[in-house]
Amino acid sequence: MAQAIVNPAAGVHATKMDAVHALKLLGGFIGRSQLEAIGHACRGEEKQFFFDKLTALGQLVLKMPRTYDQDGLGDQAIVSLHYFKGACDWYITEHDSDPDGKGQIQAFGYANLGDDECAELGYISIVELIGAGVELDLYFTPCTLGSIKAKAERAAA
Repeated sequence: MAQAIVNPAAGVHATKMDAVHALKLLGGFIGRSQLEAIGHACRGEEKQFFFDKLTALGQLVLKMPRTYDQDGLGDQAIVSLHYFKGACDWYITEHDSDPDGKGQIQAFGYANLGDDECAELGYISIVELIGAGVELDLYFTPCTLGSIKAKAERAAA
């Protein structure tokens, strides 16, 4: 994506074209059914909200650390994306794209498959997650890995 993306957080609303550019970037991060639902929402009464949301997510993905960029940070690593399905959660801290920029090679993050005691860090295939029907959490706010773990510990107590 050569074009800069507008920053909705700065009070500038995204245009339909900004959202289209962001969708092209996010295609490798959001599953087909969720993309279809978002597409319908972009034509409805709440379209400005979704234009801004897509644009912000596009910016987030562009700025996300690449694999190994947060190596050694431990619980201070920033989680940028959250995927979920049922009781399972995947928190993405880093990602790589293929050399042509057309898709994901790998991501790194924290996977909790419903049992906090077995949750672990490791490589995650976003393509496989999407294929399994997970959804990208559109309302997730980036935070530290430590805060995710602490929240899971509080919920388990």
